[in-house]
Amino acid sequence: MAEARAAPSVAAVAAVNGMPGSQVHLDARGRIPNNVVYRDFVNETVALNLNTGTYHGLNPTAGRMLQAIERAATLGEAVDHLVSEYGWDRATVEADLLELCRTLADSGLLDIQRGAPG
Repeated sequence: MAEARAAPSVAAVAAVNGMPGSQVHLDARGRIPNNVVYRDFVNETVALNLNTGTYHGLNPTAGRMLQAIERAATLGEAVDHLVSEYGWDRATVEADLLELCRTLADSGLLDIQRGAPG
């Protein structure tokens, strides 16, 4: 879903605010840090960490998930929105969204703000 690309000789820095990416829960909040920008294109969304020069290419589904994460109060709310809007299977959306959050958080492209464990 996410493909990491780094500018030459620039190392990716994993920066997660409040919790390790491996401990992402549906009641946590996902926020895009100020040093990260993203843009949607026809066949992918590109997220760029301006501090490191590292960017990820996200497929259209992951791009929609990133938009839902940014707009929702919690990751669970983002799942609800995606299931409702696209008619996707809830269990699949939950698993895929949490994995996307872990990947982006571990790459410094998403801050996960602590919520109660789910």
